[in-house]
Amino acid sequence: MIEHTEFLNGKEAAALASQDIKPYFIGEQAAMCYGASLGGGRVFNLGTMPEILAEQSNTRIPIVQNLVTSGKHLDTALNSGWIILLARNPQAVYDLNLAAVKIGEHTDIRLPVIVCYDEYFTHEQKHRLHVFDEGIQSFLGEPKAAITALDPNNPVTFGSKTFNTNKQHFMAMATARGVIFEVLNEFEKLTGRAYPILDAYRMDDAEYAVILLNTAAETAKDVVDQYRDKGLKVGVISPNVIRPFPIEDFITTLKNVKTIVVGDRAEGGNISLEIRAALQQDPNNKTVVLSRIYGKEFNEADVEAFFELAQNSRDAIPFDYYGCYKGEADYKPPKGLPVIDAKVASMATITGKSGNLKVELAPLWAIADVTNRIAPGHGACPGCGIFSMLRQIFSVLEGELVILFQSGCGMVVTTDYPKTAHRITYIQNDSQNGATTLSGLVEMYHEKVRRGELAESNDITFLMITGDGGMDFGMGDAIGAANRNHRMIIIEYDNQGCMNTGGQLSDSTPLGHSTGTVEKSFHHKDTAQIFAACHLPYVFTASEGFSEDLMRKVAKAQWYAKREGLVYGKIMSFCPLHWHTPDSVAQSVMQAALDCHFFPLYEVEKGKTTLTYDPDILGTRLPVTSWLKRMGKTKHLLNPKNAAILKSFETEVERRWKRIKAMHEHEEL
Repeated sequence: MIEHTEFLNGKEAAALASQDIKPYFIGEQAAMCYGASLGGGRVFNLGTMPEILAEQSNTRIPIVQNLVTSGKHLDTALNSGWIILLARNPQAVYDLNLAAVKIGEHTDIRLPVIVCYDEYFTHEQKHRLHVFDEGIQSFLGEPKAAITALDPNNPVTFGSKTFNTNKQHFMAMATARGVIFEVLNEFEKLTGRAYPILDAYRMDDAEYAVILLNTAAETAKDVVDQYRDKGLKVGVISPNVIRPFPIEDFITTLKNVKTIVVGDRAEGGNISLEIRAALQQDPNNKTVVLSRIYGKEFNEADVEAFFELAQNSRDAIPFDYYGCYKGEADYKPPKGLPVIDAKVASMATITGKSGNLKVELAPLWAIADVTNRIAPGHGACPGCGIFSMLRQIFSVLEGELVILFQSGCGMVVTTDYPKTAHRITYIQNDSQNGATTLSGLVEMYHEKVRRGELAESNDITFLMITGDGGMDFGMGDAIGAANRNHRMIIIEYDNQGCMNTGGQLSDSTPLGHSTGTVEKSFHHKDTAQIFAACHLPYVFTASEGFSEDLMRKVAKAQWYAKREGLVYGKIMSFCPLHWHTPDSVAQSVMQAALDCHFFPLYEVEKGKTTLTYDPDILGTRLPVTSWLKRMGKTKHLLNPKNAAILKSFETEVERRWKRIKAMHEHEEL
């Protein structure tokens, strides 16, 4: 095996592993990977969210799934029927992805495999690691599928709802115990890097131990060394394999240990419960098992607290949470910022009738004086466009406001637990179901008004804000809400990628643009036209750099949402971090995107399309390359070797522009 070194984080290590594996299909959505895997080829999932885990495992098809977790997602995955490997650093992410392929594709197993690692450490922090130059294909071998969905001469039925494979699945998991051991041993012989089923650090004579997952275990090892220097017999155990659960390994390792403290991330303490069940199979084992569920951070002081707990286990509660408490009955939280007066003067005057509304904004100096619904302080990158966008939206929305954020960067930077920057009622839900959640609240509001339980004068506007990544995961829900025509607004901020997971691609990432994992290989999704095709009363596009145009459209959106139904708006938003662009050039980058026709500004009001900015008429038209050269993520497209990709992108941009312009000029369109 020939290797060299790289300096990568876990996300990049997974992407590099996918290139070395050379799968037939690389995806970021579980359902796509599931479909591809039914074709019998090697499938690799770079997505970071579990979706249809049980369906995939019950069908007995091998997929390698990367799962970035802060605890909750692992909770979901543990009982999904997948083999689960735990990676404590980027090197392990790279190595275990390779091993996962060979494990899952073994003819006696044929199960999907998850490689799980920590969200805020392994996924983002860079480490030096060894990667292969050549030789890995001989280790992996060729994928062999006895049954596929691509053999018309041998039709077959797939689907966990059509047959029962529980017994076969159990037998495959039992076989996997031995196969995993063999594969990891073979990998160690090739590379010198060992991944034992249980990483047992200084456990030979340990009397007290902590059991931790991934990066927390590495923190604990430093504390163990300090305690050993003081003569204390302590150790740390960290599984590299958690499914199938290593029962025999835990029984052997804990044979002479007096007390263990299990640090669990998942609700209910799954790991500690399974360790207790395992130890019951050894009637001579007297190990006391204490379970503590901890939060996002875990440092040396926390490890010391766990060891102190282990040494004083006689009076300890067997199961508890660590680092939090249930609260005090008489506790009153400190008063926050004053409640916003919703009855301030309107910043927009709307005249006309449905289908032909006219909006006149108040002077910009007056709008700038409107109390912000977002409090000072946030966790965004310098130059992030989200806050200027929110400021403009909130400045013209009248009355009370309830907002729902789908999971995404906009949600993360405004609600860093346990604090929030929102001064209005705020709801968060995952991207798959945000629109449905808010539509349920909308209908409850109108029902309570109908029954006289709420005064209609409360005048609440309901707004969902989502990134373009969230509009990938949540498109089905959003289309359903559009078809039901709930009286609410959906606004998608489009920064051309799933930025919350490290700048991965979304369907709104344009062709050829670099992301945190791959270059986009297909054209971007035209979400505004999708929603226009749902015959909504109002659809618009806007840019955070064109404030007055954006605010006029948001004011019009509120008018329609209160009276006629669902409104959708797509706003282009600047992301200096993942566009690899200095935050100081936001204005020129955003302007170029409009002037090269990439992001047309228009509205569709009761089916009539109207352009609100036309660079052709204004004489500001720029070539597409003028926009692309301004961003680090697209400069490579100007290289002559990428001429075909550039030509395809330019052609598509112009085609879409001409289509919008034709719709603007012809009422029938």
